Amino acid sequence: MISIQDIRSALSKVEEPELHRDIVSLNMVKSIAESQGRVNLVVELTTPACPLKDEMKARIVKAVSALPGVMDVQVEFTSRVVAARPVQAKAPIPGVKHIVAVYACKGGVGKSTVATNLACALALKGAQVGLLDADIHGPNIPLMMGASGKAEVSEKNKITPLRAHNVKTMSLAYVMESDSPKIWRGPMIHGAVQQLLRDTEWGELDYLIIDLPPGTGDAQLTVVQSVPLSGVVIVTTPQAVSLLDGAKGIGMFQKLKIPLLGLVENMSGFECPHCQQVTDIFSKGGGEREAMRLHMPFLNAVPIDPQIVTGGDQGTPVVISHPDSVAAIKLFQIAERVAANISVQQFALANV
Repeated sequence: MISIQDIRSALSKVEEPELHRDIVSLNMVKSIAESQGRVNLVVELTTPACPLKDEMKARIVKAVSALPGVMDVQVEFTSRVVAARPVQAKAPIPGVKHIVAVYACKGGVGKSTVATNLACALALKGAQVGLLDADIHGPNIPLMMGASGKAEVSEKNKITPLRAHNVKTMSLAYVMESDSPKIWRGPMIHGAVQQLLRDTEWGELDYLIIDLPPGTGDAQLTVVQSVPLSGVVIVTTPQAVSLLDGAKGIGMFQKLKIPLLGLVENMSGFECPHCQQVTDIFSKGGGEREAMRLHMPFLNAVPIDPQIVTGGDQGTPVVISHPDSVAAIKLFQIAERVAANISVQQFALANV
């Protein structure tokens, strides 16, 4: 006879690789069943985008299989994203568990590319995701996500986001004429960003990704100061000028005590499709060195890939159009690491 208590005891020796506590004390084991030596387990992860799911499964199977009489172990994973702890003086957005800003101090480094692929990758992993285009002067999320049309306003004066690739998206382009220039001063920008954040009917979301405009102006400060951010993802390219500008933006978030979830080095080398030789067009390794210098996680280096450009122009991010490409795999890894870093951060806050 294999007792449920014996199985639970074996599982109590399995450590969650990132939280460094056993999965029983973390209340991750939701169900244990045994019949004629066959054990079926249901384990709840902290995010559907868990990057170490396979490692956890291997640890669980090894621990339970070591029990006398066990012939087979089946593990089913579920997930539940725990909402961010409330931050004083910053009202949360109802139904939204975590808000993540994607930022670059310098324009043209691929920030929106990272934001769209991050949102789609999390959605493909099974998370409920929203994507807000906070670039008032140059909104391009609608093009890159393939979402067009006007957003409807409900009787409660709530804006209905447009859905694309199973992601709820919102942009000023959905409520105004897209070709009209936004020659606005600070108070108008502040009001527009607040309306997009607060008046959109987001529903229940695990993650709301906010694509911030470059720089340190009104739109960025409005987001940072008015909603509780679970963290920010910094995007840069390898060359010195981008890293220099990026450091200034990072300093802004550090002063405002916003967690740095990690740094992405975009446009990191180009592999010739004919000879497979890699050319470091914008230098090499600068992002990783900068992350180390600033004591923040390095999320990944994404190579230059024409499929990323084509996907952005056609409204299909590369994680959807070419999920097996090197660039897409790197972006999936970024999504997993961002989700994992949020889970670790929330665990640390809950145990302060």
